[in-house]
Amino acid sequence: MKPAILFVCLGNICRSPLAEAAFREEAARIGLNVHIDSAGTGDWHIGHPPDRRAVAVAARNGVDITGLRARQVRPRDFHEFDHIVALDTQNLADLQALAPEDATATVSLLLDHVEGRRGEAVADPYYGDDSGFDTTWAEVVDGARALARKIALGA
Repeated sequence: MKPAILFVCLGNICRSPLAEAAFREEAARIGLNVHIDSAGTGDWHIGHPPDRRAVAVAARNGVDITGLRARQVRPRDFHEFDHIVALDTQNLADLQALAPEDATATVSLLLDHVEGRRGEAVADPYYGDDSGFDTTWAEVVDGARALARKIALGA
């Protein structure tokens, strides 16, 4: 069975779709066969495409995320995914509270996988200007590379 990774932020329109895209690109680059998805802990944007600024930063980096649609985390995700990766500490706490007692997924912060970034949140660009999305993209790329390496090594 191939590993399954779920990236989670609040609304699933900015950080988690960018993390999904960055991880998908890194997995393809290193030949890692994985299932990848993203979701939000909140329900405000279910069925909506990513924020236009997230679409733009991904496109500037050669990645098309226009086909992604927001969804909310489901209890079964804790059994269907091996790794559920939060983009900030509040969503990490929410995921830990949502997890069924018999959950099999490992829950972590994305930047915990990056040397020297343990406990740090990926910058939330939603309320800022377009430049914040460049910062977020750089952080999710760093996290995606580190996490893909760990999964490839079986860690």
